[in-house]
Amino acid sequence: MARDFLRVVACGSVDDGKSTLIGRLLAEAGRVPDDERAALAKASVVHGTRGEDIDYALLLDGLEAEREQGITIDVAWRHLDTPRRRFLIADCPGHVQYTRNMATGASVADLAIVLVDATRGLLPQTFRHTAIAAMFGVRHVLLAVNKMDRTGYDRAIFDAIAGAYREHAAKLGIADATAIPLAAATGDNVTTPSGAMDWYSGPTVLGHLESVRVETRDAELPVRLPVQLVLRNGDAGRWLAGTLASGTLRVGDALRVEPDGVAATVAGLRLAGEEAREVRAGSAVSVRLAEDVDAARGDVLAAAGAPLAATDQFVADLLWFDEAALLPGRRYQLQAGTRVVGARVGEIKHLLDPETLQPLAAKRLQANDIGEVALALDAPIPYAHYADEPAMGSFVLVDLLSRTTVGAGMIRHGLRRADNIHWQALDVDRDVRAALKGQRPRCVWFTGLSGAGKSTIANLVERGLVARGCHTYLLDGDNVRHGLNRDLGFTEEDRVENMRRVAHVARLMTDAGLIVLVSFISPFRAERASARALFADGDFIEVFVDTPLAEAERRDAKGLYAKARRGELPNFTGIDSPYEPPGSPELVLDTMSATPEALAEQVVSLLRA
Repeated sequence: MARDFLRVVACGSVDDGKSTLIGRLLAEAGRVPDDERAALAKASVVHGTRGEDIDYALLLDGLEAEREQGITIDVAWRHLDTPRRRFLIADCPGHVQYTRNMATGASVADLAIVLVDATRGLLPQTFRHTAIAAMFGVRHVLLAVNKMDRTGYDRAIFDAIAGAYREHAAKLGIADATAIPLAAATGDNVTTPSGAMDWYSGPTVLGHLESVRVETRDAELPVRLPVQLVLRNGDAGRWLAGTLASGTLRVGDALRVEPDGVAATVAGLRLAGEEAREVRAGSAVSVRLAEDVDAARGDVLAAAGAPLAATDQFVADLLWFDEAALLPGRRYQLQAGTRVVGARVGEIKHLLDPETLQPLAAKRLQANDIGEVALALDAPIPYAHYADEPAMGSFVLVDLLSRTTVGAGMIRHGLRRADNIHWQALDVDRDVRAALKGQRPRCVWFTGLSGAGKSTIANLVERGLVARGCHTYLLDGDNVRHGLNRDLGFTEEDRVENMRRVAHVARLMTDAGLIVLVSFISPFRAERASARALFADGDFIEVFVDTPLAEAERRDAKGLYAKARRGELPNFTGIDSPYEPPGSPELVLDTMSATPEALAEQVVSLLRA
């Protein structure tokens, strides 16, 4: 049965007429008071929108005004009520740099309206938006072929666009792609049939939106409740609060607390502060369990008869948002439901060409790219395949430093190797090895430009420590590239992998009880933060060997800067590849104001303290 509520994402390229179309719908079919309609029309005049679009262009989001004023353009959510159906419409900017906002709308949509300008046909942004809609599981598309009046209402033009689009959508798994010819500026086929296109006998835009039948899946799926809060209410006991992602939850239901799989039973439910016997998907609910189980934020309450799998490695489709490219080996924070874990991109399997739908080999993902990637997590998460359970198969990636969302992903499948590899408990651990050596293991990470003096100072530090009876090891960037990392070059991707390997080697050496000195340019803050995350608090000491570029270039003992200036050494840090100074290192060594021996003693003193 058709739903009485439809979630719609409206998208398309710039100037395809999206705002005009939805403005028509709001003005002619929606419940927009006369005074509000007049105010919006006046606003469109003030902000100078063009000709025939003037009555409706700002009924929705005032895109031109926002861009002129430098306001961040996000998704504009609009409600539309008609006698037959209620709508929530996400109006997404058409500009390429705001593709991430289209993903926001598509992630909750039942249907996508894809606008196409009949005079321009299918554009790259058309294909990109369609691919994103398919990626997020949108299976109903209304292809609105707009501005037919500017083609003389030419049926052949419409048929060519519609035919090509349906063929493309079918390859993406979109079986329901309805094409409608229209002229939003004049109202043709928006809410009433067009007299100028008597060759078209299909529905209007509004008619199709009111009649399309969309599957109701959330309530029919197994119970999934990601725990957001743990509440203690005196004698009322311990309550687990969150939004029911899917299913219908009832008092007495048998559950499992994932990912540990502990059995539990629903003893009580609260909805909006009131006792309830059952709650449905989409409701914010509090649950009291009959058993005293250890459930916390990030866990998932799942139906006992439909348990969730757990994994720390999986393959996913990923839509990348950030201007900084996604690189294999770089660490991010993954948020899946209410669970947050560290994550690393292990491999980019391929990049999807939105137009040809061909998988392309790629070493990185740029902004707005869609790719298939393998991720490795710091801890297992409960999950389902996105195609089966969107709420349990979706996640976002967050940059560790800026805390901005940089990607959105859908889990394809877990990796079998994640189930076959287990951590082996050892009787002799880090503390035992450290006690034998009579020292506290540390990782001292020297970072700075080439020629800054890192290796010289690190060598002096090691000599000073050994003289005091310490057990040490020095990992030097050049030396490591002769063996462990000899297969890596100096591209950004290779630098990330270079640092990842060395950080893990350093961690193993501290487990052996050693004081490890790492002397690497390590130009990227993100990778230094990833290295720090491998160690316990206080065990990672970042030392910034601060030497101005001009001074490092003046020294140039290895002749590298000269080669880089001549173009013989690409991707050289400080010349054509950036160096990102530490924000808050444990120690800054100013090489312009002290000798290497004095600077080395500062490091030794810090370690002794």
